[in-house]
Amino acid sequence: MKRLFTALFACSSLIAFAQKKTATSKPFNHHEYHVSVNGNDANNGSLSRPFKTIMAAANLAMPGDVITVHAGVYREEVNPPRGGDAENKRIVYQAASGEKVEIKGSEIIKGWKKLENDTWEVKIPSSFFGAFNPYSDLIRGDWFVPTPKERKYHTGAVYLNGDWLMEAASQQEVMKAADEKNQLWWAEVDSATTTIWAQFKSVDPNKETTEINARQTIFYPRKPFTNFITVRGFVMQHAATNWAPPTAEQMGLIGTNWSRGWIIENNTVQYSKCSGIALGKYGDDHDNKGTESAEGYVGTIRRAMAFGWNKSTVGGHLVRNNKIAYCEQTGIVGSLGCAFSIVEGNDIHDIYMRRAFYGYEMAGIKLHGFIDGIIRNNHIYNTGYFGIWLDWMAQGVQVKGNLMYDNKLSDILIEACHGPTLVSNNILLSKESVLMNSHGTAFVHNLFAGMFRTFFYDSRLTPWHLPHSTQVVGLHDHPSGETQFINNLFVNGSDVSQYSSSLLPVRFDGNVYTKGSVRAVGVKEKRRMGELKKDAEEMMKKYKEQDAVETNALVKNDFDSDARLTTSHDGTYLEINLDKNWLAKQRELVTTQTLRPAVVPNLPFENTDGSPLKMDTDYLGNKRNVANPSPGPFEILKTGKQTIKVWTE
Repeated sequence: MKRLFTALFACSSLIAFAQKKTATSKPFNHHEYHVSVNGNDANNGSLSRPFKTIMAAANLAMPGDVITVHAGVYREEVNPPRGGDAENKRIVYQAASGEKVEIKGSEIIKGWKKLENDTWEVKIPSSFFGAFNPYSDLIRGDWFVPTPKERKYHTGAVYLNGDWLMEAASQQEVMKAADEKNQLWWAEVDSATTTIWAQFKSVDPNKETTEINARQTIFYPRKPFTNFITVRGFVMQHAATNWAPPTAEQMGLIGTNWSRGWIIENNTVQYSKCSGIALGKYGDDHDNKGTESAEGYVGTIRRAMAFGWNKSTVGGHLVRNNKIAYCEQTGIVGSLGCAFSIVEGNDIHDIYMRRAFYGYEMAGIKLHGFIDGIIRNNHIYNTGYFGIWLDWMAQGVQVKGNLMYDNKLSDILIEACHGPTLVSNNILLSKESVLMNSHGTAFVHNLFAGMFRTFFYDSRLTPWHLPHSTQVVGLHDHPSGETQFINNLFVNGSDVSQYSSSLLPVRFDGNVYTKGSVRAVGVKEKRRMGELKKDAEEMMKKYKEQDAVETNALVKNDFDSDARLTTSHDGTYLEINLDKNWLAKQRELVTTQTLRPAVVPNLPFENTDGSPLKMDTDYLGNKRNVANPSPGPFEILKTGKQTIKVWTE
């Protein structure tokens, strides 16, 4: 297997070299093109003679150029034909400063006719949709689970004044009186006509803004390796995206499609049928064909390496300061193409909250192969599944400084990873803080208010890599344990008892437990298992169950931290009781040297650039007392009830 991966890596390096040589041969221009709803695509794109469509500018833009789009609504799909050549020769797509620019994948539809109850009907020529009709296009893919099995789900949607209706299970269902909170639609398509029935409670859809999906994506290059693009400042909404599993092409409302060096910043991304932002895999003939298994995904990784999956060719994106909401699969999704990226400062909410369909890939952020990636300073709440789900190959990853709450299953799931994975300075306030099916993880300086659930053993064989590289070294199974809890604060009944015993060592040091919190001491309950192959029982014999070891704990059963959130027009505040007397217990500054390396890859906890780790700042960016850092995400300066601003609107 090592020989195979080495050969594939060499092949991918040749591809990268060829692409780099081609890219640097392009001319480097410095034009700014302008786009206006009052423009004309026959113009030259100057400020005085702007284009009418973004695509008209995209077709001309070369590396180094800027496309500035002015106020208005643009109903088009942007498929950039080329990208930039380098970080300083990128193509920039931007909304004009101070102007609201919307790009929509929908069209306004009039001509609705009232039928019975609250149901209206409209007939549209099927030719209206061109080559892509979202009302005949089915949601499909690996790990997508129609419920019931025979039900069909489509990528289309109907919107009333900006919010969407949900697809009915049958035409009969949509003919009933409407539920004001859950209005429905149904469609049928033949060669000539697309007929849509929809419920509109107490309104005439012809007098409101009534829209239907007409395009699959909003901003997405149809060819891979369209590198170094910036997209900033837009409101992008209404995309008929398909399910985005890790084994197939991942289309988002906006997506990078197996490219390098994108910046996606300061946008509003909302109402994508499946995923909002996609940093994922390219498409090939193997998509959704016999790949729905651990072995199938290993095959996907092999093919990806042959198609250029390495640090110099794919990934390295920056996704920051976006508002992402109302997506029924993920806010941000990525498989392999997300490696070496930074996801920061995003406000992500209302993901999988309508439960329009079901599968196993739903989260605020769902990433596979997020090698040397950073997820920091995000606000993730009100998701119907997981807040952050790191699945396979979270090696060298840092999850830090995030505010998470009201996520229905867990704030964080880490699955089938060997580490090192660092989770630090986070505020995790959902009923379940973490679901773990991995090892090689360190939890440092977090505030935990919920339960921990663990899988005792999973026999899937998943990859680990050379340091700071996509090159696979080998495959390994997943025993529980090999987890470190250092300088955390447990509040509101947080329960870490499932870590009482594991198959690998578990270390607790310097933690504080307040009223109602349950430690990892002496609790042995029925084990929850992950995926088990036929030989799983034999594989488990190489491990020996062992109890967690805790040192330097401070147990304050009589102290109620009473952590809770409040919101106002300017942001979100944490109200919490803290005690400066906790600092009488000496704690060690967390560094690369104080954390035990991840065992399977034999790698230290360090920064993504290979520099030593030093946990000397807190959630707010304040300097820690390096001689005796406070437990939890904040340096504690006083005793008593405190109100701390933890997110700024």
